[in-house]
Amino acid sequence: MAEKLYTIIDDAGIHARPATLLVKSVSNFNSEINLEYNGKSVNLKSIMGVMSLGIVKGAETKIVASGSDENEVIAAVTETITKQGLGQ
Repeated sequence: MAEKLYTIIDDAGIHARPATLLVKSVSNFNSEINLEYNGKSVNLKSIMGVMSLGIVKGAETKIVASGSDENEVIAAVTETITKQGLGQ
């Protein structure tokens, strides 16, 4: 299992556009990938799941990946979050 914490810095939080980008960034991986926020966990491959969390600026989130390509998943998510200015 691989996991990483992120602090969301985008003023709008994770709304539809960045949620879509995050889902796309992990859709081809085999690992089970979850996004955790505020005591809830959703499948990061589900746009509706990600949107349902209502992640706002300043939120502490965690990505948890479990599977054969878990480290690559974390790298892909980190690249997307950094490149899009969503978090750190």
